[in-house]
Amino acid sequence: MSEFKQRVLQIVRQIPVGQTMSYGQVALQAGSPCAARAVGMIMSQNHDPLVPCHRVIKSDGKLGGYNRGAARKLELLKKEGAIK
Repeated sequence: MSEFKQRVLQIVRQIPVGQTMSYGQVALQAGSPCAARAVGMIMSQNHDPLVPCHRVIKSDGKLGGYNRGAARKLELLKKEGAIK
């Protein structure tokens, strides 16, 4: 596993319930501000329930993709109070 991927997963693990971060914000915190698409790819391949990838959204506030389906992402974010 690459060092960048490890940093991304660690950052996403720390997103609190009820909050979100954009792919770009995660990339910036991981030390690669131009790697938002790479963050998206990492999130799309994540199946570890300890990594709440549903909390990572697009910079314009849209949900973006989710490897378990957009409806599930919306459901989880509503349940956590991140969106209404």
